[in-house]
Amino acid sequence: MSGFLKSSIGRKIAMALSAFFLMFFLIIHLAVNITSVFSPDMFNELSHFMGTNPLVQFALQPVLVFGVVFHFVMGFVLEIKNRKATTVKYVQDNGAANSTWMSRNMIYSGIAILAFIVLHFIDFWIPELNTKYVVGDMSGLHDGSFRYYHELVEKFHNPLRVGAYVVAFVFLGLHLAHGFTSAFQSMGSTAGRKKTLQQIGKAYSVIIPLGFIIVAVFHFLNH
Repeated sequence: MSGFLKSSIGRKIAMALSAFFLMFFLIIHLAVNITSVFSPDMFNELSHFMGTNPLVQFALQPVLVFGVVFHFVMGFVLEIKNRKATTVKYVQDNGAANSTWMSRNMIYSGIAILAFIVLHFIDFWIPELNTKYVVGDMSGLHDGSFRYYHELVEKFHNPLRVGAYVVAFVFLGLHLAHGFTSAFQSMGSTAGRKKTLQQIGKAYSVIIPLGFIIVAVFHFLNH
């Protein structure tokens, strides 16, 4: 594996695979979160299942954390490698004419998303771990009912936090706008269908972040 990751192609393939995994996770995460808009009971049930199912907690969750860390570390590694390999200055290369703004600034949108993930962990993941493994409450209950919906809504009372979430999801959309097609290209899967993948990528990069924004704004306006 270490030899595989030392090659340029190996690093790009590994980056693409982690991207596919995280993009799939975003679909699942949004599917659960969007239920909070129209069915608090369904959201509570799904959240309780995800928060107590042993397969999710002890198999999928560690893989997810590893995938997030790996994707960002590999992204920074690729960025450093690419910059070291550049022997001609940007103004001489005229990079703006040969690439999109998103592709040239993936590192910055990635940093913004990473900052958001830290905030998201502070808001939800760390308190959840504290409740389950420090306090020792695995029931998911509060005053006789599931606490998940209540905790979600409470986080979106603060307009500054909602604003941070909205900005972060805009950056996520920009990141996905290039990253979606780039992942398929790294796997050599764009031959003859690049335009189709670009269209799917554009739709994905709008629908997924917009869905999360709708959840945050909805609960802010209805708290």
